[in-house]
Amino acid sequence: MLWIKVVILGAVEGFTEFLPISSTGHLIVAGQLLDFNDEKGKIFEIVIQTGAMLAIVWEYRVRFAGLLTGITHDRTAQKFVLNLAIAFMPAAILGLLFGKYIKAALFNPVSVAIAFIVGGFIILWAERRQHSITVQSVDDMSWTDALKVGCAQAFALIPGTSRSGATIIGGMLFGLSRRAATEFSFFLAVPTLIAAGAYDLFKNRALLDASDIGMFAVGMLVSFICAFVCVRWLLRYIATHDFTVFAWYRIVFGLVVLATGYFGVVSWQA
Repeated sequence: MLWIKVVILGAVEGFTEFLPISSTGHLIVAGQLLDFNDEKGKIFEIVIQTGAMLAIVWEYRVRFAGLLTGITHDRTAQKFVLNLAIAFMPAAILGLLFGKYIKAALFNPVSVAIAFIVGGFIILWAERRQHSITVQSVDDMSWTDALKVGCAQAFALIPGTSRSGATIIGGMLFGLSRRAATEFSFFLAVPTLIAAGAYDLFKNRALLDASDIGMFAVGMLVSFICAFVCVRWLLRYIATHDFTVFAWYRIVFGLVVLATGYFGVVSWQA
């Protein structure tokens, strides 16, 4: 049963990390349903997020290689790295200041369900607005554009909000094209997930055990494969579709969680 849980949670992370539907929210709900939400389960969630992040590195390996080789002399590369650093800072600072309290108060299925529903209605509202596009490509972004997207990402500290959803929808509201907002969300995931994962692993290093390496490796691999497939699909999807379907999915998902708790079908943690 443990290996079944490992595969399921790895797939959940991979398929939801880069869609605007909150991977953290899904993992909290799935973790409780599978009874894999103890301290060891939380470490596992950190590890499989790394697998999803590596899918982005692989998909954009040429771009990342260009950034590494051009950071010393290429102004476009320097500007892009600076924008990533600026966008990363708001969530990093607020996470360090309030992350402990947010996890204690909001990391439960009921709070996640409410955030799902609220986020769904925000996406519906954003998609119904008239979009004024001023930034067509991630290379056209200014540092102020990056800062705005970074502030939007900070809302994802609330579980169920969705890091990708906050950055993509926030980017679109701030004038980025749908593709630019989506790709910048992908790139921003790399420093964000690396920093968050390293910080959480350091804090919980006492829970790490060599006997868990196999479990972590399988979870990372499943997450990597599913995230890679999802990223490829999403880039094709946004060429001809908006995010309305994800908004309705969020609303229905949140209502199902609340309804199953209210009627006693599932005893969700308060």
